[in-house]
Amino acid sequence: MTAVSMVLTLAVVVMWLGEAMPKSVALVVGLGLDGGWLATLAYERRLAAQGDHSTPVTVVGWVFGAAATGVLVAHALMADKDSIGAWLAVSWLPLAAKALWLVHGLWERTALTPDALDVIQGVQQEARDEAAVARARLRSDAATEEARLTAVTQAGARVAHVQAKTAQALAGAWSTLEKARQGEDTGRALTSVTSRVTPDVTPRWELPVWGPTEPVPALESGPALTDEALDVLVDEIRRSEVPALSYREMAARFRTAGHSASEVRLRAAWKRVA
Repeated sequence: MTAVSMVLTLAVVVMWLGEAMPKSVALVVGLGLDGGWLATLAYERRLAAQGDHSTPVTVVGWVFGAAATGVLVAHALMADKDSIGAWLAVSWLPLAAKALWLVHGLWERTALTPDALDVIQGVQQEARDEAAVARARLRSDAATEEARLTAVTQAGARVAHVQAKTAQALAGAWSTLEKARQGEDTGRALTSVTSRVTPDVTPRWELPVWGPTEPVPALESGPALTDEALDVLVDEIRRSEVPALSYREMAARFRTAGHSASEVRLRAAWKRVA
């Protein structure tokens, strides 16, 4: 593109100025324009090869490119109407060539050696391999967890089914026992084999209790302590050790000894004696 733009610029300068001056002079002017542009371009490339950069040289190069483009545009505007479009279509070539050299310089500044490229490719390949292994591991873990949850759900469903059947069977048996207890003939038959507790009183046959039972100490009724007796007990338990027991320790020993009192009364007695 640089060569084509130089040829076009030289041809336009010769054709344009050849009418007003000798063509040899016009050729010198065209060669001077192209030569200046080529010289600045070569010097800029030399600096880039040395890792250096010169802003004035770059500005001069762009000035030569703009001048060449201006010559082509001016010639296109002064040409015949039939050829204006064609000349305008090629008038951008000098600036485009300069822009391509700029892009090429940027590419050279970022170019890497084959060894560095091989290392980069190795790192990228290693990263892709690790990502693929991680994805495979995650998919495997997800499949395993899904299988485990499915097995647990199925096992739970089977257990629930068995429990439902057992509960249904127990409910049926309990219903049968209830009917037997409520039946008049069955009641007399069961009563005849039970011992009389009180004369002339027939004990009622009760259903068996389903499961073991234990008495709840907190629900057993007992004589309520008066405030004076409660104060005496609290004071005795509190002073049973030296130093005196705290409220929590006293309350624990009070209930362990089998005494019964509400938390409000016990705390009030503690405040009175302490």
